[in-house]
Amino acid sequence: MESVKRNRAHKARLDLSAAQVAVLDAQAHTARALWNLLHEYFTFRQGRFATVKDCDAAIREARREIDWMGQLPAQAAQAVLKTYRQAWANFFNPDHPAKRPAFKGRGRSRLAVDVPQARDLQITRVNRRWGAVNLPKVGRVRFRWTKDLPGLSRGGPAGRITGARLVKDACGWQVVFRTETLAEPAAAHQGPQVGIDLGITVALALSDGTMREHAPWLGKGAKEHLRRLEKKSARQRRARHRGEPISRRLARTYDQIARLRARAKRRAVDWQHRTTTELAATFGVVVVEDLKITNMVRSAKGTVANPGMNVAQKAGLNHSIAGQSWGRTVTLLEYKTSERGGQVVKVCARGTSQTCHRCGHRDGAARDGIRYACANPACGWVGHADTNAAININNAVGTPVSGRGDLGVTRSAKRQPPRAA
Repeated sequence: MESVKRNRAHKARLDLSAAQVAVLDAQAHTARALWNLLHEYFTFRQGRFATVKDCDAAIREARREIDWMGQLPAQAAQAVLKTYRQAWANFFNPDHPAKRPAFKGRGRSRLAVDVPQARDLQITRVNRRWGAVNLPKVGRVRFRWTKDLPGLSRGGPAGRITGARLVKDACGWQVVFRTETLAEPAAAHQGPQVGIDLGITVALALSDGTMREHAPWLGKGAKEHLRRLEKKSARQRRARHRGEPISRRLARTYDQIARLRARAKRRAVDWQHRTTTELAATFGVVVVEDLKITNMVRSAKGTVANPGMNVAQKAGLNHSIAGQSWGRTVTLLEYKTSERGGQVVKVCARGTSQTCHRCGHRDGAARDGIRYACANPACGWVGHADTNAAININNAVGTPVSGRGDLGVTRSAKRQPPRAA
């Protein structure tokens, strides 16, 4: 069989000095400013979008005329142009959820710098815990070695590093290596089929009666600390007038809040990776609901003329749904089951939690919290509501997914591709 390529990413923490952090921060802000300049140049022309050639010439001219533009390596600047063009391509793709590219605000965008060519990295392993990598205009930097990278370790996976991206989060700068490996096509997975109900009280309920649950992402003390920090930031914001820059004290409070939330996210992602790996190795077919999460977490505020009801309750529900990251769970399941010869099937979610899996009787009042009691006197099944929903999801394989519309419909005028200049 012919080998297939697998493109994956590996994230590692960088060990930087204060001077190196300052250099990377300056590069990232320059990349953000370049994006904004490209967006202005690309969209504010006389009725036509600029071509790649025009944008490339504009970048070269800007690097000659603007001193601080030289802080960003030339290849990283070209990567900004490539990413910007891809953002427009995603927007014009009717099957892609991307929104229209927009300006990036200083405080609302994540700092990132691209290193598109792997030959500039010169990755080596220093010892069991650390590796070293070259970063343009920064120098030799150590990074945390947590797994063998393809093509670099004796006995490690075969493949190569194709590039890297430097990103900054609340925990500091990280390097994300882009890897490419060769693997034999997986044989068909012989495991059983299972339906999974994504929930809040129970994270994952399976149709075989088992469940996958997790502890709170933050402990009791960390939750209380986060609550106090959020109250503190609210008091500090009240002392700030509109249009004024935030104070250093408020910035420190924001940083502390961000670090706590980043800790919770790391724990959530770790649990999702471990759980989805176990599910992909056990089951050959995984059936999940085709949820429109963006629609589910919309605010209930309404308008001035038609205000919404139970706004606070809906906001709390939206926060709980967002905290479970259902979309990321399904994404991890999709590629992990595919690598093992299995598949993920999406079915319509309508009525799965209100229908009895045994007799098919549907009644919205049959579910009370986590308990489901069938209202059909001839059936009377009683059990866990999430398990009942998971069995219905598993049984729904082969039924059409409603609400999709005609796949052959033309794109709206809003998403028509631009005319070439």
